Amino acid sequence: MARTDETGQDARHASPPGTTPPVRPPAEGTAGAGARMPRWLPRAIVLALTLYAVFQLGSWAFHQLTGLLINILIAFFLALAIEPAVSWMAARGMRRGLATFLVFIAVLVAAAGFVTLLGSMLAGQIIKMVEDFPDYLDSVINWVNGHFHTELRRVDIQEGLLRSDWLRNYVQNSATGVLDVSAQVLGGLFQLLTITLFAFYFAADGPRLRRALCSVLPPARQAEVLRAWEIAVDKTGGYLYSRGLMALISGIAHFVLLEILDVPYAPALAVWVGLVSQFIPTIGTYLAGALPMLIAFTVNPWYALWVLVFVVIYQQFENYVLQPKLTSKTVDIHPAVAFGSVIAGTALLGAVGALIAIPAVATLQAFLGAYVKRYDVTDDPRVHGHRDRGPGSATFTRARKLWARRPGTARTGAEAPEEGSR
Repeated sequence: MARTDETGQDARHASPPGTTPPVRPPAEGTAGAGARMPRWLPRAIVLALTLYAVFQLGSWAFHQLTGLLINILIAFFLALAIEPAVSWMAARGMRRGLATFLVFIAVLVAAAGFVTLLGSMLAGQIIKMVEDFPDYLDSVINWVNGHFHTELRRVDIQEGLLRSDWLRNYVQNSATGVLDVSAQVLGGLFQLLTITLFAFYFAADGPRLRRALCSVLPPARQAEVLRAWEIAVDKTGGYLYSRGLMALISGIAHFVLLEILDVPYAPALAVWVGLVSQFIPTIGTYLAGALPMLIAFTVNPWYALWVLVFVVIYQQFENYVLQPKLTSKTVDIHPAVAFGSVIAGTALLGAVGALIAIPAVATLQAFLGAYVKRYDVTDDPRVHGHRDRGPGSATFTRARKLWARRPGTARTGAEAPEEGSR
């Protein structure tokens, strides 16, 4: 009889002699209690925290130095713009430092002369507008009274303006904003000085800077860097050349108009329109045309309308005729690409990005053009803008010829030889 007591069950489940009894799996609550942390885990945590701290520090430093980096970028493109003149003078025996100094002096003298002439013109026009303002106000009041049957008086309008809360708040805000304006002026002067110093060093020590950059690169890379530098100089110079030429043409055209209308300060206004419309992208045209319109309005309100019409027409001529021809010969960039680059540069760096976007994109396009493999284009009508009209085109052509042969229908010169040849 089989043993059914507990002793018999334990004996039946016992291991045979000479074997190791099986070890029970540990309970869930005690799993890994005695296991050690991997040795690489603390070092990985420290490394991750260090990289995060370095990233945060670099991001903070980049945001703090954004203004300086933008100034250096402007100075670099300014140095590229004057590089041809400096190299031309240095090739004839003049030291690069002296040549750079002379070029900067010429640029500063021209800019100071333009600002002085423009400032004197604006001051004279503002004084004249202030003196003639009562007459303009009387003419406007008489026009309103005559057309709307009102009884407005200049004295009432002046008293209303002097007692208005808007004028009082404006005077208070202007008085408190004097310090802010002074700080902005000082900051602008310091920024201009920084750009001038960096541009001077980039232009005067251009060969030394190129040697220092090439000394850390292998020979093959050195050739590519020097080629990119040369392309940047050519494209930046070509961009300034095309802009200067368009500014000259625009200034001459507006000078002729202003002389015909007998608008005062026509030469200074023509220079203003030429420079501002070409070297301030996107909104330069509107800023350039606003000042001549304002001064023409002081002479005759209809003259301001004529100036507006001429500015709009000339802008279309410049956008669709003049600029594509000059840009294709100097910068070699498609107008759509140029417009897109200006928008992208404005979004990234503001007005500075809009100013340097076109030469930067032209340089990049010319440099990458050497690494793009090009093939011969197939002789397909669709390449030239012609589309196949399908099987119905022959039927349409045949029906048109039959209609032309009807009695009383005039035959064209092209159909007469075809009919006579049959």
